[in-house]
Amino acid sequence: METRRLRLLLELSRLGSMREVAAELGITTSTVSQQIAVLARESGATLIEPDGRRVRLTPAGRRLAEHAVTILAAVEAAHLDLDPGAEAVGTLRVAGFATAIRRSLLPIVAELAASHPRVRMLIHEHEPSEAYALLATDDVDLALSYEYNLAPAAFDRTLEATPMWSAGWALGVPAPAEPAGDALAVFRRFRTNDWIVNSRNTADEVVVRTLSSMAGFEPLIAHRADSLALVQDLIVAGLGVGLLPADQPTVPGVSLLPLTGPGISLRCLAVTRRGRADWPPLALVLDLLLRHPTAAGAASERRAELPESAAGGQVPEGVRHRVTG
Repeated sequence: METRRLRLLLELSRLGSMREVAAELGITTSTVSQQIAVLARESGATLIEPDGRRVRLTPAGRRLAEHAVTILAAVEAAHLDLDPGAEAVGTLRVAGFATAIRRSLLPIVAELAASHPRVRMLIHEHEPSEAYALLATDDVDLALSYEYNLAPAAFDRTLEATPMWSAGWALGVPAPAEPAGDALAVFRRFRTNDWIVNSRNTADEVVVRTLSSMAGFEPLIAHRADSLALVQDLIVAGLGVGLLPADQPTVPGVSLLPLTGPGISLRCLAVTRRGRADWPPLALVLDLLLRHPTAAGAASERRAELPESAAGGQVPEGVRHRVTG
């Protein structure tokens, strides 16, 4: 079996359409169909079946696609292993949420530029689902993502995740406010309030709904905001309550109530495609990220805007960025 045919099958399992696979890989639909047919003959099994205007993998096709993940990752690792001492040279594309960019990536930029000037880094600000989609289409090499302990991320089998750091979260409410016991007691205290959640990711909404259910009520999700500054403004205006980093300063008019038993923590993750982590530029940056002090523990601010001073002045040559959203 040729690896290129296995890759086509893997992409078909992800996209569900030969036309979409063809568009993704820059080939014709007939080429995709022909190569899948050849793969079926080679494997001696029926790999696909009609599903309306699309196709879906048969049980045999799904099993072969699962094997394809391991096979393709091993082939990529073997290519890298042929030259383990290769110099880190090339363009590394990183997609990450704002806090990870600020806390973990920007602090290593100067060191990277000084020690490996031939590594060029492109930085894109994205929420986890957006970053995973870019990894799946091979449009980025590294995703700096997050999950909550009460809303763990579900990873595609083609991805690998390495924990970097974690930080606690609290409930932001109008000030003044006194602690009200454990997390469930805190949530019950604000059961009649409107709630504020993220507009670009559902993880914190899952946390809010999970704890509210444990506390015996259904929260009224009234507002969605991608900026922590806006979340605080909404709280000050009396429009609701929402999750905020426990160790970040708040504006006047906002109090942070600790959440314990259960507590809420956000985990920052470095996510790559399986078999790619040994590529010298990526391996270098992963090592720098994991050795940096923020990897041992850092505050988190998943939706805060990046201040102009966060990069510490000029961005070294070789680093480009794109902030979206």
